[in-house]
Amino acid sequence: MRRIAVTGLGAVSPFGAGVKAYWTGVAAGTCAITPVTLFDTDGLRCSVAAEVPDLTGSVRRSRADRLALAAAAEALEDARVTRRERADVALLVGAVGGGMLEAEAWYWARAGQGTGGRLSAVRSTLPSSHADVVAHRLGVYGPRETLVTACSSGAAALAMAADLIADGVVDVALAGGADALTRICYMGFSALKLLDPAPCRPFDRARRGMSIGEGAAFVVLEEEGRARARGARVYAELAGAGMTTDAYHVTAPQPDGEGMARAMRAALGQAGIAPAAVGYANAHGTATPQNDRIEARALREVFGEGALLVSSTKSMIGHTMAAAGSLEAVATVLALAHDLVPPTVNLETPDPDVAFDCVPGVARDVRLEHAISNSFGFGGQNVTLLFRRV
Repeated sequence: MRRIAVTGLGAVSPFGAGVKAYWTGVAAGTCAITPVTLFDTDGLRCSVAAEVPDLTGSVRRSRADRLALAAAAEALEDARVTRRERADVALLVGAVGGGMLEAEAWYWARAGQGTGGRLSAVRSTLPSSHADVVAHRLGVYGPRETLVTACSSGAAALAMAADLIADGVVDVALAGGADALTRICYMGFSALKLLDPAPCRPFDRARRGMSIGEGAAFVVLEEEGRARARGARVYAELAGAGMTTDAYHVTAPQPDGEGMARAMRAALGQAGIAPAAVGYANAHGTATPQNDRIEARALREVFGEGALLVSSTKSMIGHTMAAAGSLEAVATVLALAHDLVPPTVNLETPDPDVAFDCVPGVARDVRLEHAISNSFGFGGQNVTLLFRRV
């Protein structure tokens, strides 16, 4: 079986542009959840989110397009994939909101003033626009897919990219996710009463809900032999991936966590390792009372109670929707590379139903051989990625 190397990383996060800014913020346990500035939150349950500061790029593109483009460009540059080589690179993008932020602004102006001008490009509102922009601007012309699997979209993109390489369809793939903060997403979660008015507290006994964030992350995946032959830096191996579907409820996960557990077991099986070999889980960890409890139940079912460290980077950057799975995958890869487990911040009183050390407050120095990243989307769309130290 062909092995999958991680040779490039790119990120735009609420800590700013670049992987360095992202990892510095996460490793330091800095919470980037602050008052919303992109739109009015009057009358809503919550008024905080994790926004990307000082976003650059052409304003002719949607905010989400610009996030995707910046992260994808950094990943390709980091992996030293040349313009000529990019013609055969596969592109897989997890997306949900597309250019909805700009479409909302147009609608608000039109509804309030009778005219909103012209919506510059209808295609920019579609989730597929990110792949169009990245392919056109960066010259990535291999197989191209946009995956919309709710909050697991970014992780699903990595899993599908790994399949293309493992099956010999391509040797190199660029995969990740992007999402911008939008009114419809924010108002929807507010209406569901799933937002905490304060920065979220995953795994805390008094947690009240999630915080919304935005960002993008992309990873260059490559057949390991090819990567070694060209002298590429290999951060880690994507050794296994599991994808399952509960189809239990539109928003709620299956109460016993069975679908989540199946995804984790599938990743372990593909990697050919026992549960005890995994030292860290970057949890989905949304900070909603129900989801954290069910994920902890699924983790206990697979790994038992004991040495597994569990943390949620959403405590620092919020839930970045389609970008969550890829941003968290980058954090997991860097945890392996730096022997450092990111913390769960805002965690003051651990929930007794969560039978794990959730690394409260401060990052932990730990040498890891294997780590997983969990992403669970609405509708029970579950993805687990398993990374191995190289």
